[in-house]
Amino acid sequence: MAGSTLVIVESAAKAKTLGKFLGKTYKIKASVGHIKDLPKSKLGIDVDKSFEPQYITIRGKGDILKEIKDESSKATRVLLATDPDREGEAIAWHLQNAMKIPAGSKCRIEFHEITKDAVMQAIKNSRPIDLDRVNAQQARRVLDRLVGYNLSPLLWSKVRKGLSAGRVQSVVVRLICEREEEIRAFVSEEYWTINAELADNKKHHIIAKLNSYQDNKLEIGNADHKERVVNDLEAASFLVSKIENKEKRKKPSPPFTTSTMQQEASKQLNFYSKRTMKVAQELYEGLEIGKETIGLITYLRTDSTRVASVAQQEALQFISSQYGADYAPAKPNEYKSKKGAQDAHEAIRPTLVSRTPESVKNSLSRDQYRLYKLIWERFVASQMTPAVYDSVTIDIKAGDYGLRATSSQLKFPGYKKVYNDNDEEDSSKPLPALKENQALSLKGLDAQQHFTQPPPRFTEASLVKFLEDNNIGRPSTYAPIIDTILKRNYVERQNRQFAPTELGTIVVDLLKANFPKIMDVDFTAHMEEELDQIEEGKLDWREVVAEFYEPFAVDLEKAKELIGKVELKDEEAGKECPQCGRPLFIKHGRFGKFMACSGFPDCRHTESINEGTGIVCPWCGGNIVGLKSKKGRRFYGCSNYPECKLVSWHQPTGELCPQCGQVMVEKLGSDKSKKAVCQNQECKYVKK
Repeated sequence: MAGSTLVIVESAAKAKTLGKFLGKTYKIKASVGHIKDLPKSKLGIDVDKSFEPQYITIRGKGDILKEIKDESSKATRVLLATDPDREGEAIAWHLQNAMKIPAGSKCRIEFHEITKDAVMQAIKNSRPIDLDRVNAQQARRVLDRLVGYNLSPLLWSKVRKGLSAGRVQSVVVRLICEREEEIRAFVSEEYWTINAELADNKKHHIIAKLNSYQDNKLEIGNADHKERVVNDLEAASFLVSKIENKEKRKKPSPPFTTSTMQQEASKQLNFYSKRTMKVAQELYEGLEIGKETIGLITYLRTDSTRVASVAQQEALQFISSQYGADYAPAKPNEYKSKKGAQDAHEAIRPTLVSRTPESVKNSLSRDQYRLYKLIWERFVASQMTPAVYDSVTIDIKAGDYGLRATSSQLKFPGYKKVYNDNDEEDSSKPLPALKENQALSLKGLDAQQHFTQPPPRFTEASLVKFLEDNNIGRPSTYAPIIDTILKRNYVERQNRQFAPTELGTIVVDLLKANFPKIMDVDFTAHMEEELDQIEEGKLDWREVVAEFYEPFAVDLEKAKELIGKVELKDEEAGKECPQCGRPLFIKHGRFGKFMACSGFPDCRHTESINEGTGIVCPWCGGNIVGLKSKKGRRFYGCSNYPECKLVSWHQPTGELCPQCGQVMVEKLGSDKSKKAVCQNQECKYVKK
């Protein structure tokens, strides 16, 4: 079309959304991600020529690239609207070179929400390609290729074919392995807590916790010490020594970054990071809402908590009209992004705050609605007034011992009117009105024995938080990294927690011994800082790569000579092959351990390994066993299959639901405690 503008985006979904509101003078094409990359068949980096990357057209992208070139030759203007991040900038750069758009041309546009106003504003503010941003992405790509394409073949030759190593991936596996070592080495210690039930002269009861002895923190480490303390308290007089009434204000959390969105979606929706990012991408790229197609949220890859002033004002007006003036602060809430944040984009928020989750529910899938609701509520809450609590603390003396009773009552909900962050102040029964020096009578003592617990295994949420807090990788890479280490069988999920496999432990030990720098958490974080400095134009990307590669190449040559062949020995399964009678062995496969006939290749019989749970099937009396799906996901079934069809993603408790007769299963509640719930989602029975 003569006089038309060609706009190139990354995804077909985004192209469809833009096409519906840009009009006939615009032609929208999708590159479908990268069009050029390093070759898969070789290293693709000329180490002797300053690490020059050898980019090729990705297989299968030739026709797409030809079509884009043909369209660009007909257009009067070409605009590159790839994602507003380093990777998107690199894709735009490759497209610019492929279409021979002159260097320095204002062909790049970026928008952080897919709405008509945002896109038209971006078109007015086109700019040249940011080469510093491109170089930061090139540096990451080259570094990852140098590590992956050199270490992976080493693992193939020394351990087993099909393994992989990565600059960030291997550090993540190390963290999971070292957490497991901490758990195994942990020595539990005994301790006791004592609560006193007290009463005033009006028979109002108070529960006070023992916390000090002679004004120092009291720790009770054994039963003998507990008995002495109990005897002392039973003989003591209890007197109110201090009463403190305070008003506590709890501020809302900031709107989501990529990392915090992944963490909260894991905690509140039970979404894995991969699922969260997929659904968020759909919300960002645009969905049909009524008669229009529009992006519901701003860009999903961000480390910033900054919010545009226009969006803040819209939020304040919405909050005042919907909830009342008391819920809207006098001026917008501002949040500081974490140290080292790139702050290139806004926080994740709804593109229009008045577009409530309920108003679009019928246009969204269940996953889309739940994630949009979480994002919308978190953003609106972030712009509201604090929650206010009336807090009472009563200190009580019993001879040399000190006890404390506390109560926290919600006085004004503030942001909690919209968003439940499951992080409330301790809320308990109100304490009676007491006076200082008032005597209390002892009604009973409750002494509880406890044992210190080892650090917990990482869940997806806690792993993502640890990675972000320690500046390891980037939030947008966490989902693919977790996916990779699961697929490689380096780690496995057990009750939504990560546990290392034998293979993962072997690989980590080998890499730690021979490549300590690459496996070092601080070094990995330092590399991220240098990539940021490349983007800021402060460092040359080739010099950064050279500084890394030279010592790495020396370690690599040493490792090739020093590392011997590591054998993953097959264990005897203690069973005979049902087809030929030869012994079965436990072998290591893509999805973990399985049993195979020792007569391979003559006999190709294999069996999955069923891990016993010790739970009796409530349907037939068989044994409930742990199994793995074809994709490596753990599930549970009855050993009497196929006669018994019991199957569940969650571990059965061995009981049947008293309401509907379906199987009861274990699930983690929002407070991380285990609950027995009915497998039938329509029943919703929870065992008390």
